[in-house]
Amino acid sequence: MAEKTHRTMDDFARASGVSRPTLSKYFDDPASVKPATRARIEAALSSSDYQPNVFARNLNRKRTRNVGIVVPAITDPFYAEMVSRIERRCRDEGFWPIVISSHGSPKLEAESVRTLMSLKVAGAIVAPLGLVSEPGVFERMSEDIPIVYFDTYIEGDTPFVGNDNHQSTSTIVDYLCRSGEPPVYVDIPHVNHNSGERLQSYIDTMQAAGLEPTVLKAAGDYSWDFERIGHEWMDRTLEKGGLPARTLLCANDRLAFGVMAAAFSRGLKIGRRADCDFRVAAHDDHPLSRYTCPALTTMAQDFAAMAGRSVEILLALLDEADPPGHDLARNVKLGATLVMRQSA
Repeated sequence: MAEKTHRTMDDFARASGVSRPTLSKYFDDPASVKPATRARIEAALSSSDYQPNVFARNLNRKRTRNVGIVVPAITDPFYAEMVSRIERRCRDEGFWPIVISSHGSPKLEAESVRTLMSLKVAGAIVAPLGLVSEPGVFERMSEDIPIVYFDTYIEGDTPFVGNDNHQSTSTIVDYLCRSGEPPVYVDIPHVNHNSGERLQSYIDTMQAAGLEPTVLKAAGDYSWDFERIGHEWMDRTLEKGGLPARTLLCANDRLAFGVMAAAFSRGLKIGRRADCDFRVAAHDDHPLSRYTCPALTTMAQDFAAMAGRSVEILLALLDEADPPGHDLARNVKLGATLVMRQSA
């Protein structure tokens, strides 16, 4: 039997024998209508191809069921993994996620905020560019809707969920010192707070162990193109005469990918065995880290907890029954786990 076609909510309301306000109430929350009415609507839906225009209905509300998600680069598998987890959790809670990438651009980041506000999102979960974000963009946003930062933050009172960079960096520095030659640190451009926090933790941990920290800057200019930066730095370093040390700790996994590729192209062998030229370790447990050759030793950030806590905090802020001054953790730093693989 062919499904009945209904182009508008008015058409479907007439066909199902209920009023349009009742039908709208059902689509907002099926449990809010009487069981008999709900059964009648669901029976009509089963024999129809009608789908409500959620976007149009949301625009007519003071607060929609949309949640904005802003990240620096959706092409980065770290952010892609986080967005995927946040999206699924939001949808499980009855919210529709709208994802926008700022592509590492402060102007595009500010534009993404304006876009989300025009769409009347209920709230937002944001990984800000941080140090180069246009001043006041997210502060103004937070005056209208609740927002939660993840991965990195902008100074202020906005809730934040991210990695405990002191714990994670000190853990891998300690491991590298115990398992071989102490590491030198290959730094990236400081695009956000994570970069500076990891660098400082490396310095502090080395000094606490009575060792001299050595920091090598792969590049100074602002850029998110970490693989290219790592590859070019390693090429220049080898061209000038060789490795600076037998153990390199890269600021993040993407930088390490470039370093390892450049070393491979020159015939160097990476790993912790005696016949290897040097060791490489990094930070993040980027989704591709286990597939490098050799697989990369790194610190695994807790993707699940970071996504889950970010959504939980936003939902608490969206709960109108939640009184001012509620007991909500506003600064959540999660521990990371050492993952030992063949590279170090």
